Amino acid sequence: MTLSDFLERHLDEGAIVVRIERVQGSTPREAGATMIVSHHDSAGTIGGGQLEFHCLDLARDMLATGDQQRRVDLPLGPQMGQCCGGRVEVSLARATPADLAALRASEAKAAAGRPQVLIFGAGHTGKALARCLSLLPLAVTLVDDRPGQFADLPEAISCLHLDNPEQVLATAHAGAAFIVLTHSHALDYRLAEAALLRGDAAYVGMIGSATKRARFEASFRRRHPGSAALTRLTCPIGGSDVHDKRPEVIAALTAAELVRWLLGEKAAFAGKDATAPEKGRAAHDAAA
Repeated sequence: MTLSDFLERHLDEGAIVVRIERVQGSTPREAGATMIVSHHDSAGTIGGGQLEFHCLDLARDMLATGDQQRRVDLPLGPQMGQCCGGRVEVSLARATPADLAALRASEAKAAAGRPQVLIFGAGHTGKALARCLSLLPLAVTLVDDRPGQFADLPEAISCLHLDNPEQVLATAHAGAAFIVLTHSHALDYRLAEAALLRGDAAYVGMIGSATKRARFEASFRRRHPGSAALTRLTCPIGGSDVHDKRPEVIAALTAAELVRWLLGEKAAFAGKDATAPEKGRAAHDAAA
């Protein structure tokens, strides 16, 4: 449930918008982090721990007393007993229809700007990965050429049944991520090759072994001699230091990898400098 959905449900009975307005030093959440508090429930988080518990108490006291607004300046170490030790300024205000409209607009804008992730292959690992990513601020599409593959998936996942999955590559956004794990090695190779040749992907990953990667690289070099695009390929996905091959494990490792590439420092490179992700990966590998 989104914050706006929660607020709409509780607006008539009364709710408080709790928002971090300013931060100094180390804090559990950033400025703008928002929580909605009703009489008996809440949605969102401003960081958990004693800070959040204190603000929940303040918000429910406002609901009980009829107060409209409060603002608190809280040193987390001395006053809250939180070891991060920074300082936060928090506003609390009784929610209005205008707050609901603002939340709706903010959520729509955030959704439109989410990094695009295309997962090719709705097998065990593809579905496990889609479920992992459905919890994250990403626009995820699962693509398969077989009918009846999309049961029991979260509503947040877009599903495409295409006889030719390659056609969706032409409409993907610059800076998108492509994860290839279909039922066919030949299809995997075609999809990975097409994604690499776009030249603007933030991430191109293919499930497989060292042998599969070597065969793909040999084929790619024969077809595209002199191309540097192979340096952008991640295979195997999720790294090679965990040897558990259960779909859920591979999905968790790959999700963590994608978060770093799409939401971390490397995300600034997406679609701008074709060599930048490789520079970033080289620095990451050296640090590891």
